[in-house]
Amino acid sequence: MPKLGESITEAAIITWFKNVGDTIEDDEMLLEVATDKVDSEVPSNVSGEIVDILYNANDVIKIGETIAIIKVDESSATSKKKVSKTEVSTKKANTEKPKISKKLKAVEKPSNSFSVSNSNTFFSPLIISIAKEQHISFEELARIPATGKEGRLRKSDLFQYIEEGRPYKFTQPVAQQDPTAYRIPQLNFDKGKGKVIEMDRMRKMIADHMVYSKHTSPHVTAYVEADLTNMVNWRNANKIPFQEKYGERLTFTPLFVEAVAKAVKDFPNINASVDGNNIIVKENINIGMATALPSGNLIVPVVKNANAKNLKELAAKVNELANKARENKLVGDDIKGSTFTISNVGTFGSVMGTPIINQPEVAILALGIIKKRPEVITTEKGDEIAIRSMMYLSLSFDHRVVDGFLGGSFVRRVADYFEQFDTNRRI
Repeated sequence: MPKLGESITEAAIITWFKNVGDTIEDDEMLLEVATDKVDSEVPSNVSGEIVDILYNANDVIKIGETIAIIKVDESSATSKKKVSKTEVSTKKANTEKPKISKKLKAVEKPSNSFSVSNSNTFFSPLIISIAKEQHISFEELARIPATGKEGRLRKSDLFQYIEEGRPYKFTQPVAQQDPTAYRIPQLNFDKGKGKVIEMDRMRKMIADHMVYSKHTSPHVTAYVEADLTNMVNWRNANKIPFQEKYGERLTFTPLFVEAVAKAVKDFPNINASVDGNNIIVKENINIGMATALPSGNLIVPVVKNANAKNLKELAAKVNELANKARENKLVGDDIKGSTFTISNVGTFGSVMGTPIINQPEVAILALGIIKKRPEVITTEKGDEIAIRSMMYLSLSFDHRVVDGFLGGSFVRRVADYFEQFDTNRRI
């Protein structure tokens, strides 16, 4: 076993490239080994016939131990006579992290499903290290075609996969192709010409999150309409006294969070996540608020235990999180632990939206713009037309665990809390 670095005392054999009885040339790769720092291909330092291989794959060997016996041919022996001591070392390219080109290779696009012929899920320390840096899960590693012995994933396999744009990132391995299955046509679209803007780190994370959510959860969206006239009138009449009394701005958001938290308490199964075949119904009601950053990227700060807070506390927390978002001062704890998310698309003038679920939650509520419209209302005098402040609510939910009854009942309950707002409420 050759010396592989100053601090390395042992290495694990990944695979042998040759078998007993094979011939090998000087500097031809003999085996691949793994240490806690790097995977290396080890070349032979002689030419000849392999007489014996003393260790198997996965064996951990001390540096300097004899691992194979090679019967040296005459020409190779002659060339080595002047060398008193030969040290086998790996090439520099194998001890340094290869650079990954930012430009993707022009490769044929793969289909959405593929077969994995090997179930070997052993990954060397180097493979795991590279995967962590590239945010590649073990599940995705298992999908990468491997060229190593016994289906072992090699370093070159991983870097080639990354250069090709991680084509199997969201696909699932299948045992065999179903001839009756629908396959997405592999079309070569003209993407046009123009200014090329590379996504920043956060935009890449958002893109991955959104694609993952649509890939994971079968989305269904339910819509209801709510009359917010009472809430709007009360808020307009009390926003100045509220700020004078508590020193906090009274926006619609804390009123929305309050009503949603009450509805979540009424329908606890909407406050859940999915873990395989299990549904985890959360104990805490933590309401996330989808918020746009100054950069245009989206983030979801969280109002923890929203159901336990009064309106003053909700307003203070909502204002604090909104200010932090505008100033790019949100910290990790501010955006963790959400169990249900609301997205106020009305802020941008949208009438309604079809939001994408914030994983691992099972539902998300979009609130449209509050718009005055003539509506037919029932009074003591009968049906009349009046100017009312109306809003569309749209709930996207994960149909794996939330059926139409639960989803529709929940969003209707939120609308009821909006409509039944107490206009005599004291601040």
